[in-house]
Parts: sequence; C-alpha cells; structure tokens
Amino acid sequence: MNIFIFRGYNFYKEVLEIGIPTISVVKYKLAVISFIALGVMFVQTYPASAAWDVGGFWNKNVKSRFKKDKQPEPENTTVPAQEDTLWDKIAPDENTQNLEVEKTQVQDTDIKIKSIEISGNNLVTDEEILQAMTLHEGDPYSVEAVQQNLKAIYEIGYFTEKMRAIPKKIDDKNISLKIIVEENVPITDFTITGNNSIATGDLLQILDSLVNKPQNIIKINAAIEEIQDYYASQGYILARVTSITDDPDGVVNVTIDEGKIGSIIIEGNKKTKEFVVRRNILTQPGTIYNENLIKQDLMRLYGTQAFKDVKRTIERDEENPDVYDVTIHLEEQRTGTISIGGGLDTATGLFGTGGFTENNFRGMGQRISLSVLAGTGIVMADSSMLNRANLQAEISWFEPKLKGTDNSLMVKAFGRDFASYQIPLAVEQRFGVEATISRAFINFPHLTGAFSVGLENVHVKEGDGNQIANLYAAHNIPISERAKQLQGGLFLSLSPSLIYDTRNSSTLPREGVFANVRFDEMLALDGFENTFGKLSGGIKRYYPVGKKSSVSLAFRAGGKIHGDMPEVMAYRLGGPYTVRGFRMSGIGTGSGFMMGQAEFQTPIPFIDRLTDAKFLDNIRIAAFVDAGEIYGSTVTNVIYNRPIHAITAGVGVRVFVPGVGPLSIDWGYPLTGVPDGTSKGAFTFGVGEFY
Repeated sequence: MNIFIFRGYNFYKEVLEIGIPTISVVKYKLAVISFIALGVMFVQTYPASAAWDVGGFWNKNVKSRFKKDKQPEPENTTVPAQEDTLWDKIAPDENTQNLEVEKTQVQDTDIKIKSIEISGNNLVTDEEILQAMTLHEGDPYSVEAVQQNLKAIYEIGYFTEKMRAIPKKIDDKNISLKIIVEENVPITDFTITGNNSIATGDLLQILDSLVNKPQNIIKINAAIEEIQDYYASQGYILARVTSITDDPDGVVNVTIDEGKIGSIIIEGNKKTKEFVVRRNILTQPGTIYNENLIKQDLMRLYGTQAFKDVKRTIERDEENPDVYDVTIHLEEQRTGTISIGGGLDTATGLFGTGGFTENNFRGMGQRISLSVLAGTGIVMADSSMLNRANLQAEISWFEPKLKGTDNSLMVKAFGRDFASYQIPLAVEQRFGVEATISRAFINFPHLTGAFSVGLENVHVKEGDGNQIANLYAAHNIPISERAKQLQGGLFLSLSPSLIYDTRNSSTLPREGVFANVRFDEMLALDGFENTFGKLSGGIKRYYPVGKKSSVSLAFRAGGKIHGDMPEVMAYRLGGPYTVRGFRMSGIGTGSGFMMGQAEFQTPIPFIDRLTDAKFLDNIRIAAFVDAGEIYGSTVTNVIYNRPIHAITAGVGVRVFVPGVGPLSIDWGYPLTGVPDGTSKGAFTFGVGEFY
C-alpha cells in the first residue's frame, strides 16, 4: 500500500508601492485554494504512483517595482533617475520541499523515463514546453530532477503555480511522466492611453505578438522596455509606462506618461537679456519633453557666441509631480574681441587683417563688426593683372531676431580697391551698402530664404593703357572696345535666394547636402539701358568614407538672364574657388559658366598612432578633379588666348582655423585646355569654402 498526498496551498499577490505613481499589477486570477486530500490505494511494489502540486514550494509574492532608467544621458546634462518596469517575473521559491515518495525495492536511479506527456496547455505548444525541460525520454528518473524541470516550465511565464507531474509505472525499469499545467488567462487585446507623441499603431506593433497568448510577465516586461526604448529613440527620454491593468475579458490596459514640461527656468545670464535666451528656446512649457529638440535649442544658444557653456537639467516639479521642470544653465563669455592676423590668399596675396567684433551687443544678441584688410595683390599673377595692393574695409550689424520675429537682418557697408580679376590691366573700386533679411522655413527646417537689397558703385579705371593698346593692335581689335571693358556704374541690386543645408557639420562636413540658388536683378541707376539680370546656383553633396574621410561632389552654374552684363560683372573660371590649377580667371570670363568638382578628403594617415596632438584633427589632405567651361566669351579671352574650358586634377591640404574657416593650399595640373607655350600646373591659396 502506498499513500500519496495532494498538497494545497494559498496563492496570493501583493501590490508593492514604490515612489510615485502607485502601480497596479496585472491580476493572475489565482484563486485562494486550500485543501488536503488523503487517499489510500493498493498498488504493486513500485516507487510511488504519486502526484505533487508545484504551488507548495513556489509560493510567491507578485510584486511591482521600478527599475533604474537605462537611457543614456546627453553630455553636460542631468536627468532625474526614472523607474520603469512594472511587472516582475514570478520566480519559484528556492526553498522547495521534498516530495513524499514511499521507499521501494527499486531505487530512483534505476528507473528510466520512457515517455513524457504534456497536458493542460491550449495556447502554448508542447514543443515550447519540452524545449524548456532538461529531462528527455530515456533519462534517469528522480524527484529532484522533476522538480527542477517544473521550475523551468514555470519560468517560461505562461503558467500558474498549479502544476503537477505524475509518474506512472510501465514496468520495473520504466515509467511515463505526465506534466499537467494550467495556463494564465489569455490576453485578448491591448488598450493604450497617454500616448500623444507616438501613434497607437506603432506601439501596438510591439505588443501584437502577445495577443491570444497567456499572460506572460517576462514577455510583457520586455515589451514595456521596448516601448520605452522606442520612445527614447524618438527623443522622448522621459516617457515611461506607469501602469498596466487587465480586465476580466482579457484586455490589458497600458498607461503611458510621456513626460510633460511644467516650466523652463533660465539661470546664469547676467549680461544677456532673458528674452534673448528664451527666443532661442523653441521648446515650450506644456509640451512633451524631447531631447532632440532641446539639443537644437542648446545649439542655437551656442550659435549666439554669447555663452561659453550651455547645459540643462531636468527635475520633477515639487508641487506637481506629474510634470518636469527644465533648467537651462548658462555660462557667459567675453563677447567683444579685437583681432589682428594675416595670411596668404591667391586673390589678395600676402595680407594682414585687423578688426573688432562684439557678438552680444547691449546684451541683445546682436553682432557688430569692423574689419580692414591690406594685401600685396594677386599671388602669381600673369601679365593680365597689375601689381597693386588690395585694400578692403567692411562694417556690419546683425540682428538674429528682427522685431522679435524669426527673421534675421544683416546690414553692411564696404569699400574695396584692388587690381581687377576681370578686366586686364585695370583697377576696380567698389563702394556700397547692402541689407539682407533671412528666414528659415518652419515646415522645411533645412531650407532658408533670403532677400537682399544693395546699392553699389563700381568704378573701373585704366591701369596700363600702352600695353592694352599693343594687345588690341596685335589681335586686330579696335581700341574703342576698351571703353566697354571699363564700363562700371551705379547699381541697385534686388536679390532673392534660397539655401538648403543638411550637412552634419559646418566646419568639417562628412555627409549631407548644401545647395543654393540666387537671382540678381541689377538696376543701373546711371543708365537704365545697362540693367541686367543673372541667375546662379550650385549643389554640393558629401559622402562619408570610413570613419573620418569623405568624398564630395559639386556642381555649379550661372548665366545672364537678360540685358547686357558688363565685363566687370562677368563670371570667371580659374583660381582657388573654381577650377584649380589655373591662375585667377585663367580659363576665361563670360556671361555664363558651368563647372563640376570631385574631392576626397582624409586626415593625415596614421597620425593618431604617432601623436595625440589635437590640432592635427583639423588638418586634412585632399585629392581633386575640377572641370569647367565659360559661355559668352569676352574680349579678354581673345587677347590672352584663354582656353574657355579645362579639366584639372591635383592634391592639396586643408587646415581648419576656428573663427576663420578652412585654409586651403592646392596644386592643380591641367589635363586639358592649356594653350601652347603655357606652363602647366599652378598653386592656389584659399580662405573659406565656396559653394
């Protein structure tokens, strides 16, 4: 006779409240069951035709708790610790009880498991249960091994604690093992509330795999974490699932707190007016916090050049814990600078500069600047250009938020006196004023529109009449044509333009697009018959190569739209900003042009293995191919036998200087377009990058 006992146990759940808000736990529908049944039966001498209930040694408190926020914090920021996961996986009690099995003449280790049968599962397949087990057909039978396998099945997460294993004798050496499980209440659907920033359909895609399956704490926890990770990937790093409840019909209700901003506090601004700071912060109280948008706000504040450091912290509002307070911490810097410098440029030669800039004029975020430049003249000029000093001066004022709007205004006055690049052996003098109003398009964040109005007096005077007369005579050109070359005038310019910029960096871009288009209507105030219009534009795209290198492809073109364009206003090719390998205007000048460029840039190879010097990160070596052609050729091209079109290839070095931009030194070799008797190849020197 063997005696076996069905052990009944109390099952319960417990709601654990930690912090804010209170979390409700999904019910497991575990009925409070307690019973003890005794039965007596006569069986053959055998190690127990026995059964056991897993609940006794797996009695477990169902608890809810938060986990520490796993989202990374941005640099120079502080984010309050968040608590997220609501459902803990129910784990079996480690203090398991030994099963009461009557001793027999056959020891456990002598018995093999002939077969394993799964019973009680409807939505979970036998295969999924068997995969969780370490016991297989043919393995030795033992009570301890069966207990551990019941734990493994339970840890799948689909089943209640009502789980039994019944061994049944087949013969003296073999038994069959029947595993009886009870599935949790199935999930029939999900409802989501509190989500305003992320579409419900996007979140349901994460949860859909759980529908029509028994409730599973492990998988629901994983889904909660995936929802929060998805929010974070969109910039909503404060979003949390705050409660999960279920209805009797199996519908699970998910509530989300996306992280609303209560107030935005400004600290650290002493000189800068607070309204100047706030107009650069587009994020507003009452909106959902988005890290990507806040970063854009911080970048705008950096862009004013009024601050040395900008960072933000986030804390729950003490009076209203359902919202967050965002504090912008500012560290102002000296905004007035006096600069003295110099350099080398193909157009201005060896030059010196001096100037004054105030980037936060009157604490209003305005910028005023004054600059003067004196250069020796064009470097490596050919016989078409005078050896004459280059003198320039400019004063400007910039208002980033005109009358509190999103329009910016730049006003400048300038004067220039230099040897003409356009007109051979002539001197250009230009004096004028220009005002430009710009605005970014709200619906197209990378697109900016501008409109400029300018007044410029262009005076062109003779530099070497005798040499010009000889050149005209040698080419059988009437000297009367020289007057047309020297034509200048007083022009009122009206110039709308568009700029599209998606570059990842304005200093050392490696990917993105920069494109611009501009129309200039030049109204001749001292002779309306000389009025003309021209259209020009370009596009340059960057492609990353490896971790630090890049390839850029560019195309530019322009041309006269109407009227007679004076030669002094003509387009030119040749020099550091067009087709390299030729001197300034060395390919030609005309009323239209078209050109393309391809360039590869990379840091100095292996330099990071040789030294840790940071300034070397701003140095690039380059290889390029340029090609271009001039249309509507001028008299100058005839008397100097310029090629009109050319293709060049070369190498160069780029050095980025903060506050100045990239300095470039290039050597180009013409592959086509070199007249007979002309030396091939030329160095060019440039400051800044032209598009």
